[in-house]
Amino acid sequence: MKDLESLSASQAAKALAQREIKATDLLLSCLDRIGQRESAVKAWVSLGKENALARAKTLDKGAIKGILHGLPIGVKDLFDTYDLPTAYGSPIYSNHYPSTDAVSVALMRQAGGIILGKTVTTEFASFKGGPTTNPHHMKHSPGGSSSGSAAAVADFMVPIATGSQTAGSIIRPASFCGVVGYKPSYGKVSVAGVKSLAPSLDTLGCFGRTVGDVALGVAAMSGDHALSIVKDLHRKPRVAICKTADWELANPDTVAAIALARFTAEVIAKGTVSDLSLSSEFDELRQTQTRIMLSEMSRSLTFEREHHSQKMSAQILKQLSDGAQIPYAQYSADLLHAKQAQALIADLFTKQIDLVIAPSAIGQAPLLKDGTGDPVFCRIWTLLGLPCINLNIASNANGLPIGIQLIAGPGQDQFLLSAARAFALAMPDPVLRDQAS
Repeated sequence: MKDLESLSASQAAKALAQREIKATDLLLSCLDRIGQRESAVKAWVSLGKENALARAKTLDKGAIKGILHGLPIGVKDLFDTYDLPTAYGSPIYSNHYPSTDAVSVALMRQAGGIILGKTVTTEFASFKGGPTTNPHHMKHSPGGSSSGSAAAVADFMVPIATGSQTAGSIIRPASFCGVVGYKPSYGKVSVAGVKSLAPSLDTLGCFGRTVGDVALGVAAMSGDHALSIVKDLHRKPRVAICKTADWELANPDTVAAIALARFTAEVIAKGTVSDLSLSSEFDELRQTQTRIMLSEMSRSLTFEREHHSQKMSAQILKQLSDGAQIPYAQYSADLLHAKQAQALIADLFTKQIDLVIAPSAIGQAPLLKDGTGDPVFCRIWTLLGLPCINLNIASNANGLPIGIQLIAGPGQDQFLLSAARAFALAMPDPVLRDQAS
């Protein structure tokens, strides 16, 4: 068997369940990789080596515990963990030790997962970047806010890691790091025990190297274990490309990626892939999402701003100030606009389309000095609460990954995973087809 740390989560889970490999050996391989690469990648805030090894030894001796039996997991440092500090990306909480796990973390442990450590998040899952670098090019950003999780999975430090998305914090770093990132339908995974940024938008998901990996992760995080079985796509889906109203911001790499995605989608659609132009009701959704996010942030972080503003970055304080200036009447109108748009998109998916393809990001990962990247191409899909998945579809001249996102209708997570696997298998590049596993 190949080096254990390079196994996908799905491959490793199968081998562990059949007792072909030991949880202890897989964990040690991951720790060895971290030892080799962490000084450059800087993906981790803390590691719980002793507890993880003790857990692995126990799992090796006992019965198979669940769908994640023996899998090492990276947990974004926004999620509470009872046995590791949780700082939420802020010095305010540098010595914070929660007494319980977040619901999603507890469910992953219940399913047999081994919490290896906490991965870097941006400050309160906002936009101020941390120390993490892009494993493909150290001068570039891994994206945010789930920086460490995306980088750790991309660099073979861990097979699976959790993330959260309020604007584009799963899809964008997955695109920049060349991994599969899955943001399930809004509400699929409980947000209890995860530091809130904007409750109307916050959505939990995960990163892996294959569609099967992220299906496994979200199945455990949600308690919907049936989701872990990615079914074959037995019907011809109605597929559309949606460039969105912000298409002019896409750089040549993203334009080329969408063209390649169209070609690949024609294989699974067994025919023409249409172009979807959203009606005028959707034109202002990006601004609506931004206002809702800023308004809710300004309230969610009231305690921190009132008592510890000196430990907060100028960047996030500016966001909180901007959010506080949004009238509550405007916020209420924005929530209503969002609900109306959600009803319209649900009707559109029922009557016209099954799968939408859209950009994941403007282009390649920006330089570290330029921040974590603009989530512009993710904002509306997050606001609409739709399940989204990033697949790596190309690399540009600099060797940096370029991703596209597939989007399904409300609650159609199982279909999205099936379509994503079929899409990956249809890719012309045989290496990229490995994302299907």
